[in-house]
Amino acid sequence: MLKILILGGSGLVGSVFTNYSKQYYDLHLTYNNNPIKNLKINSTKIDVTTEIDNLQKLILDKSPDVIINTIAHSSVDLCETNHNDADFLHVDIPKIILDVSSEIGSKLIYFSTDAVFPGEINKKYNENDIPNPINYYGKTKLNAEKLILNHSQKNTVLRTSVIYGNHERSRFTNWILSYLKNNKMTDPFIDQFNTPTLVDDIAKILNKIIDRNICGLFHAAGPTCINRYDFALLLAKHSNLNSKLIKPVTKNEKKQLAPRPTSTCLDSSKLENILKMKFSDINSGISKIIN
Repeated sequence: MLKILILGGSGLVGSVFTNYSKQYYDLHLTYNNNPIKNLKINSTKIDVTTEIDNLQKLILDKSPDVIINTIAHSSVDLCETNHNDADFLHVDIPKIILDVSSEIGSKLIYFSTDAVFPGEINKKYNENDIPNPINYYGKTKLNAEKLILNHSQKNTVLRTSVIYGNHERSRFTNWILSYLKNNKMTDPFIDQFNTPTLVDDIAKILNKIIDRNICGLFHAAGPTCINRYDFALLLAKHSNLNSKLIKPVTKNEKKQLAPRPTSTCLDSSKLENILKMKFSDINSGISKIIN
């Protein structure tokens, strides 16, 4: 049975992947502020930003076949104003993980982002397109990608986008649905386009990537290129909630500290063709989380 170490195991991706794969692998999860709820799953509390020695020791002690690193800053704006913090979590710590994992031959799977692209309208980016991030979050993730892929041909980088699901850590969907259920106005952006990704699909493709030892750079996102306002309208429609409470807003009307690309929709056909599976479109994905 393969040994898998999941860094950030209580997060959205880590916890859902655990539910899908706990019977297939010997799992060990790390968490910081949110304990692992399933007591049958082995876990370690660790703050990777302050406990570097403990992180290195954990990797050496567990000697995993695969390390899945889902840890990242959740705030793009924080990265824009705190460059050192962003560099440390997104680049320096992956470098430390790589150095330790090379001693034991572990494969690293790293989650990157659509924010590595500048965001042209009416374009879906594939893996051959040249990245050119416009915010510091995207720059640090791109730096980590290069580091990880250049370190070993056995590593895997997955670029994904707006991961959502039936889960307490699904930020966008929970924000919209909770506001609508409480008859509160909400104001998602109408001029920021992404390809939202069902977390269950991510869990399934991780299983396939591990089992088939897929390596390299891949886009792993849903097929529907949509702005946040239309995403919210679909959530309201599928949930029979009042869509009139959803007010579209533009980047000029609702300022954000970090610049945001207009459209960073991803083309995931390369990975879909290799794995012989399809990511859920937005309607089927929402149906799954609502029902």
